Amino acid sequence: MTVAAPPRFSVLTTVYDPDPDHLRACLASVDRQTCGDWEHVVVDDASTDSAVGDVLDRSGSERRHVHRRGSNGGIVAASTDALAAAVGEFVVLLDHDDVLAPAALERLVDAVDGADDPSAVDLLYTDHDLLRPDGRTAWPVYKPDWSPERLRNHNYITHLVAVRRSLVDDVGGFRPGFDGAQDHDLLLRVSERARTIVHVPEVLLHWRQSAASVATDTGRKPQAYEAGRRAVADHLARIGVDATVETGAHDGVYRIRRRLTGTPTVSVVIPTGGSAGRVWGRTRIFVHDAVASLVADAGGASRLEFVVVLDSSADPVVERGLGRIAGDALVVVPYDKAFDFSDKIDAGVAAAGGDYVLLLNDDTELHTPGSVDEMVGLAQQADVGMVGAELLFEDGTLQHGGHVYNGTISHALLGWPGDHPGPHRLQAVERECSGVTAAAALLRRDVFDEVGGMSRELPHNYNDVDLSLKLRRAGYRIVWTPHACWWHFEGRSFDHPIDPAEVAVIERDWHHEIRHDPYYNSNLAPGRTDWLERPGRSGAPPYETLADGTVVWG
Repeated sequence: MTVAAPPRFSVLTTVYDPDPDHLRACLASVDRQTCGDWEHVVVDDASTDSAVGDVLDRSGSERRHVHRRGSNGGIVAASTDALAAAVGEFVVLLDHDDVLAPAALERLVDAVDGADDPSAVDLLYTDHDLLRPDGRTAWPVYKPDWSPERLRNHNYITHLVAVRRSLVDDVGGFRPGFDGAQDHDLLLRVSERARTIVHVPEVLLHWRQSAASVATDTGRKPQAYEAGRRAVADHLARIGVDATVETGAHDGVYRIRRRLTGTPTVSVVIPTGGSAGRVWGRTRIFVHDAVASLVADAGGASRLEFVVVLDSSADPVVERGLGRIAGDALVVVPYDKAFDFSDKIDAGVAAAGGDYVLLLNDDTELHTPGSVDEMVGLAQQADVGMVGAELLFEDGTLQHGGHVYNGTISHALLGWPGDHPGPHRLQAVERECSGVTAAAALLRRDVFDEVGGMSRELPHNYNDVDLSLKLRRAGYRIVWTPHACWWHFEGRSFDHPIDPAEVAVIERDWHHEIRHDPYYNSNLAPGRTDWLERPGRSGAPPYETLADGTVVWG
């Protein structure tokens, strides 16, 4: 007797009193899949609307199994029942009013089979958009590739998700008590053990906007965010990060406060010529204010040492002033060569005594107290190579939100309002990025030495790009945080043009990397930093539900 192989995908849908038309559209979207290797497990969590029961009564088929609970147990209980009934290799989570793109499962098959080791693919996720009340799609969410720090700050993945069934079982399935954040909790637990995580950069799910949906009004589900906060706290405890977790300033965003180990010494390395200029109506010696703003923030867990690489030609008043401001914490490294930012940084790090080095431009001023400790907290993680900060122009607009390498080398959300959360909370969360500016970047001293420090072939430009990419090549993550912030009066202390020779070096060494940013998205416009999608990527044909329940597309 031949036993049929289990399906590749078990689509799990829990149902509780959706709009019947929305439920029909959800079920029809599964039936229309171009890949036929699936089963659809539907669990009705004791819906009170008889019309929902009628839709489910007519929807059963050889591949759709409808189960009914005797009482309402909530989404975790219903999801657990659905999981128990599923037999597929992967489970795919589909809400009762959302809609799969016709090729969704086919694209997931392609992603698994196209991996270097298909058997190691444990988690897949895709892009999604919103399904408006008028039946049209809009507002696509084009996501980065796997970004664990961002997932700790908010559930950027949401939909569509497929997880290897055996791994779901290994981590304990859906946990009671996390209703509303059950998917986020599951993703965090799965990510701790997943061998390969794949992002499919296509909109393969349409997330319904409805009166009861978090897609329409995130403020409707505060209990879900409290469950998410607990899920993140549990996750951090499991992976050995000593931290507290609070609900953040924006719905669905969590504020992680990491405790530092011991009393780390941070060597603040500042190359300077001792230049002066006017900012906010006042003449200042830039390096004096850069150091003074950090001295005024004393009292954190980190001990600061100031390593100032000072041009020998600088006015003696500069060094005398630094001595008064920093006292015994000051180390002056005289520099008598022509300007070379990379060489000055390397000289400063060589003279530094700290376990951490904070690379800092002289034309900066601390904006947010506690910034150094925030950065050290992230850099304590063994796989973090460098931490970047938010930098603001003097008018309060954003100068640096992490690097973007998409055919150009620039800063994320350049010129956006400094207090704006950004598209999809981008500017409100800690997240991985391909690189950060050395105008304010912190890393462990041993990591800096491991990758050879700054490139002497890049004395003026792109040295931080090169450093970032060397760190990533060595296997380290680079993290940007909005919770560390400086004013950056860019170009006030020194201005230099782009040298074609330096462009040639960065092209020679990093041609591919500066065109393929894993934390951007191929659906976004190249050469931009504002997450604008490519033309023609938004919108899709509407569907119509006829009186007999038939769903007509296009």
